[in-house]
Amino acid sequence: MRLAIIGGGWAGMAAAVRAAHLGAQVSVFEAARTLGGRARALAVPHQGHTLALDNGQHILIGAYRDTLDLMAQVGVSPRQALLPLPLGLPFPDGGGLQTPRWAASAPPSLALLVAMLGARGWAWGDRLGLLRQSLRWRAQGFACAPEASVADVCAGLPRRAMDELIEPLCVSALNLPAAQASGALFLRVLRDALLGEGAQGWAASTLLLPRRDLSALLPDAAAQWLRGHGGSVHAGCRVRQAQRLGQGWRLLTDTGEIEADRLVWAGPPHTAADVLGDAVPAPWRALAEGLAHTAITTVYAHAPGARLPSPLLALRHGPAQFVFDRGQLQANEPAAQGVLAFVISASVGEREALQARVLAQAQAELGLTLTALRTVTDKRATFACTPGLQRPGAAVAPGLWAAGDWVDGPYPATLEGAVRSGREAARLALA
Repeated sequence: MRLAIIGGGWAGMAAAVRAAHLGAQVSVFEAARTLGGRARALAVPHQGHTLALDNGQHILIGAYRDTLDLMAQVGVSPRQALLPLPLGLPFPDGGGLQTPRWAASAPPSLALLVAMLGARGWAWGDRLGLLRQSLRWRAQGFACAPEASVADVCAGLPRRAMDELIEPLCVSALNLPAAQASGALFLRVLRDALLGEGAQGWAASTLLLPRRDLSALLPDAAAQWLRGHGGSVHAGCRVRQAQRLGQGWRLLTDTGEIEADRLVWAGPPHTAADVLGDAVPAPWRALAEGLAHTAITTVYAHAPGARLPSPLLALRHGPAQFVFDRGQLQANEPAAQGVLAFVISASVGEREALQARVLAQAQAELGLTLTALRTVTDKRATFACTPGLQRPGAAVAPGLWAAGDWVDGPYPATLEGAVRSGREAARLALA
């Protein structure tokens, strides 16, 4: 079976590895020269070196079973490539929820309880309010009406719990504020993080921060694995058009034509019809092109000797909600020392203005005078996870499937959602 995959992001490479493992002859086409899609490496000149950063900062958790298993399958050791942190969202002033190291290996629900009990600055009413709501979610099976927002399912929570836990979690997982985000998807993420099984020996709620750039973390290793199993990866090669050829496909690419028996679209949803033409049914196309998107801005900044008390801190006063210490994450990279990554989820505004506000925020909240290295805004970073959203399915047409974090599934726009979608698309294509 000859399977062609258009798109070399996390979903496309996950589909490729799964299909090759099932015995298919796989060819992947990626228009960009760097694999990874919206989670890829970014080369930035710095201090006479080329520093490997990313087009956006990502967090994994121990519940990302498919992603962690796929990394191990293609030869990436999760234990070496990821830095584990116990469940928590510490702030620069020492406040916020933090799980002690001794409780990191406890069941996630117990770790959350310990974090709540020890939260600095929280009154007992804040702790008990969050505990009552957590028990209520659990009794309801972490389910809610499809039209409910995160704010709806958290109604009655103390203000501090909303500000220091729910809002940061919501904007990091769904890239929307609680009032606009899907309560059902948020509760699913909570359920898997607190009640699900972890992978690679980690608890489901363990925060996992990449120690290497996002292309090296999975897509590049997947490409090497694929080539070793008879497949091919064509980076910097755009598929101009995919045409029906009997029961199969003819792909017109930058370098010539290729024929395939089955096809997986792992590119952006809004460009599928441009390449696939009439093969895309109108109802599927309407759902794909009707997806709204939200932006993420990442500001990389530097100061000699800058170092955070933790590799990850939550921030209070915007525009950035989180800051990552790349020097601690890339401890063996001298050029990364003193480099911080500020993340603005659901970002609105012009890049230069956001960069200036982040530098001012760093001075106010961290006491650091930083120089900007690079600011990256991805205006289509994630689909908007709004209540009751209908997403296009994996089955597009006979012989044609779709893969991506935007395809209908249980997760918002996450790396795990992309990997799961890719593996499922490959399974369906070869069924």
